[in-house]
Amino acid sequence: MLPFLFLCPIITRDKVTLMSIMKNFISTQHWSRSELQDIINFASELKNKPHQPLLKDKSIAMLFFNPSLRTKSSFEVGISELSGTAVILQPGKDAWPIEFEENIVMDGDAEEHVKEVAQVLSSYCDCIAIRAFPQFKDWNHDRTDSVINSFAKYSSVPVVNMETIEHPCQELAHILTLQEHYGDLQGKEYLLTWTYHPKPLNTAVANSSILIASKFGMNVKLLCPSEDYHLDDRYLQAAKENCASEGASFDISYDIDSAYLNADIVYAKSWGCLSHYGKIDEQIAYNNQFKHFIVDESKMALTNKAVFSHCLPLRRNVKATDAVMDAEYCIAVKEAANRKHVQKSMLSKIL
Repeated sequence: MLPFLFLCPIITRDKVTLMSIMKNFISTQHWSRSELQDIINFASELKNKPHQPLLKDKSIAMLFFNPSLRTKSSFEVGISELSGTAVILQPGKDAWPIEFEENIVMDGDAEEHVKEVAQVLSSYCDCIAIRAFPQFKDWNHDRTDSVINSFAKYSSVPVVNMETIEHPCQELAHILTLQEHYGDLQGKEYLLTWTYHPKPLNTAVANSSILIASKFGMNVKLLCPSEDYHLDDRYLQAAKENCASEGASFDISYDIDSAYLNADIVYAKSWGCLSHYGKIDEQIAYNNQFKHFIVDESKMALTNKAVFSHCLPLRRNVKATDAVMDAEYCIAVKEAANRKHVQKSMLSKIL
């Protein structure tokens, strides 16, 4: 794991001050519960006073290696509301394709190496934000999160995760939305359920879901169709340790009814199982056995009047029914709206 703290000189009008510790925002595991709560609290303040010059004269380079709707728009609008400048780049489309392997002969499609890209953008901008999904070929490679960690290695400004194999900004919005509904989350019964999707999807939101729910003291239950859908052990162990330190529990279930029973929060996400990782046709056929994991009214009726959420986008009547998505207990849109506020707060803390 690359360090998330680095030293950077602060230039003032008169002199270079002593070195100051700067912080990346790559994983919430690098931040304490109190630090994360501080970001969330300030996000609530920003909702009431959205336009402030907190990022005046600051520029954020945003590199999108994958499509985005909520992340791109919420960051761009939020940065503008704080009087900052967003520089949006799509490597391989409107910017040169980038190489991330070390000590390689660059005779392929990539035109420049991340070493130069990170250093050049650091000289222009005050922060570099990255959205880069895994390649879905080899999990042993993809789990290293090489794109964002390479930028963190060679950048001299803070690096922010806009979704890689984790989605920490989504985590902050999730907790803010839940706290707005429940207040204190300690001891709440939290269910992360796998739900059907015809394609094998990234595990990022699922990984992040159990990290943040466990860090905030909820009793976390992971509902999977089978052991094949277990998340990477790195995240399972981290969630177990978080729960233990907060006096909460962590369990894995394969039984739909018992998992939903008395849940306070139902968070749904689809992801590809690691045992079939990179084998798209096999994964699709395997997923098709579990269409009954769709979130519907009968499952939600088993809960303790739970709220339901999803990171979006969501395929209606595939992942969750219209009835669930249109119910008053669905807070998915509120969570999406809160993305802007928590990201503004986070950027103001690290810049």
